[in-house]
Amino acid sequence: MIVDLHLADLHPALGDPALNSMNFLNEVAQDYPDAVSLAAGRPYEEFFEFSALHRYLDLFRQHLVDDLGQDPGQVHRTLFQYGRTKGIVHHLIARNLAVDEGMTVDPETIVVTVGCQEAMFLVLRALRTDPRDVLLAATPTYVGLTGAARLLDFPVRPVATTDSGVDLADLRGQVHRARAEGLRPRACYLMPDFANPSGTSISLSDRQALLDLATEEELLLIEDNPYGLFPVTEGRRLPTLKALDTDRRVVYLGSFAKTVLPGARVGYVVADQPVTDADGGRSHLADQLAKVKSMVSVNTSPVAQAVVGGVLLAHDCSLVTATVRQRTVYTSNLRHLVHGLARRFSAGSSVRWTVPAGGFFVVVTVPFPVDDALLHRSAREYGVLWTPMAHFYGDGTPVHALRLSVSAVTPDDIDRGLDRLAALVAGEVARQETGARVR
Repeated sequence: MIVDLHLADLHPALGDPALNSMNFLNEVAQDYPDAVSLAAGRPYEEFFEFSALHRYLDLFRQHLVDDLGQDPGQVHRTLFQYGRTKGIVHHLIARNLAVDEGMTVDPETIVVTVGCQEAMFLVLRALRTDPRDVLLAATPTYVGLTGAARLLDFPVRPVATTDSGVDLADLRGQVHRARAEGLRPRACYLMPDFANPSGTSISLSDRQALLDLATEEELLLIEDNPYGLFPVTEGRRLPTLKALDTDRRVVYLGSFAKTVLPGARVGYVVADQPVTDADGGRSHLADQLAKVKSMVSVNTSPVAQAVVGGVLLAHDCSLVTATVRQRTVYTSNLRHLVHGLARRFSAGSSVRWTVPAGGFFVVVTVPFPVDDALLHRSAREYGVLWTPMAHFYGDGTPVHALRLSVSAVTPDDIDRGLDRLAALVAGEVARQETGARVR
């Protein structure tokens, strides 16, 4: 007899909508291949080159010989064998952070991960030690964080956000309320720069105030920074929380998916918090995360790391330099989208939208609930895809908003997509008015 498993007998998180969110959005895109997709947060694809992969691999191989003094046998093992759990490009990442972010980071406090998603999972796994533990997160929240936390039985409590980032008063209030309930708030997760999905950024003054609050409340901050290199205005990047961090309150998550190559699946975590064991021995949080990683993925693909390392070496470890073309595309597309929304929806319209200072995403607020059923109808009847904002709240409450992405489209795609979105909005408003008259 074939085994028949029941979902109720598996981990409860597997029935949670958060874990199906990414698969659902991918399936909708596959079901409607002719629809214009303003949903995907993928990076621009036109600059990917097969020939570049070999060039970057050769650069990194030469680096192993010339700079690290490896002989041919060592080079062969470094690239083809199981590798160091913490990674083999940690020293180049440290140089990149110094060049682009003004951070001074010990390479030994870096763990190179299988995408940023694994970095999140490692950090949450290490922090979740007791049923009383809770995680705070600026809401709306990246669904990958929510899903990882639920797989680890790590409750997530939302922290309100404003147009300029996290609501500091609500964050402090959430910490106090949790402790009053006998809970332990371990950390707060946030994206200070051009957040996914909201597009908001935290001001410089609020960044410092946030660090001060974290010190006062003895709270860790988990900073996720996949979009920070893509401001609309050149030279208007703010220092990361980690660059301002003097108390080692910030665990920093980085990704090469948007800046180098998503298919490489290489991310990292900077975890320089000191850890003392029962015998008084000292290590860093990174050392403990490496233990978790050794039981999850063993190591991150050395070949994938070598490609990323080659890109860093080719640009003197500056991804600001490496992403000039991409930044131009994203800036142009973001401006085109915002102007396109203004042309299609009048100033007196009930449709509103954010105007982010960078990144990939614009949130559009509409006068009707936005859900997965509407997304299917949008794709089927109007030929345009977007992301329901309800996916980023996770509490089942109807949300009157959707997210548009500008990263993997052309200006012509944006125009066609916005024309179709405007038709959808007009159709939904008319349906509402007709329903109201019938009632």
